[in-house]
Amino acid sequence: MTVISQMDQSIFGRDWWQKFSEKEDWQIMPPLLVITIGALLTLGIYSLLYRENKFYRFVEHIFVGLAAGYAVVVAWTQILAERWWDAMLGKAPTEAMPMMLGRWAWAVLLPIGFLGLFVFSRKQAWLSRIPIGILLGLWAGQQFSAFQEEFLPQLAATTVPIIPNKLGLVASGDAPGSLAVSTAISNLVLVITFLVVLSYFLYSFEQKNKLVQKSAQYGRWLLMIGLGAIFGTTMMTRFVLFIDRAYYLLIEWLRLGPPL
Repeated sequence: MTVISQMDQSIFGRDWWQKFSEKEDWQIMPPLLVITIGALLTLGIYSLLYRENKFYRFVEHIFVGLAAGYAVVVAWTQILAERWWDAMLGKAPTEAMPMMLGRWAWAVLLPIGFLGLFVFSRKQAWLSRIPIGILLGLWAGQQFSAFQEEFLPQLAATTVPIIPNKLGLVASGDAPGSLAVSTAISNLVLVITFLVVLSYFLYSFEQKNKLVQKSAQYGRWLLMIGLGAIFGTTMMTRFVLFIDRAYYLLIEWLRLGPPL
């Protein structure tokens, strides 16, 4: 009986086709019609798995256009309007926030940004290099701060103790500063892995020493294992996206099963 009731609510039953044109007064289109349009666009993207076709190209242009429009709206509402326009004009005081003085000097960013449009001009294309050079300079300066905040803590995290001062495994009641044997072994594996992988990137001199050669070889193996784990995580992320689209097509659109 459950299977029969589900079939009646699916695309193979009358209820599905009746709800295809039903909508509330405040809705522009029926919800099931909106889901159907999204399903067709999803199938259009997945049609590339069969071969290159015009339907895929059409859907691809739709998605690119929507993404570009969404990026423009997000760039204005969340970045430009809040961090540039409002900061340039200032804000009147309210009960929750004090008055914010306007920074009119930030108006100079507008003509500098418009210089980037000269990339479409053959004669004045050199003007578009000015904002690009400014952005690259700012980005290069930020990388020093990014290196200090991202990579230096990773280097500091490799300087861990490897000599245990407690026999046994880690327990919840261990005193501060105690290092169990299990933790010391984990730290030792971390330090050895770091040194071995680092030896693989010694390109400044020829690796004639057999110890360095073996270390670089083992470092390459460990590096491949790490990259394989990262690739596996990436594939799992892709599977999660596929499962979400499959749920959308089979459950929300075709209604071949009960929603979770």
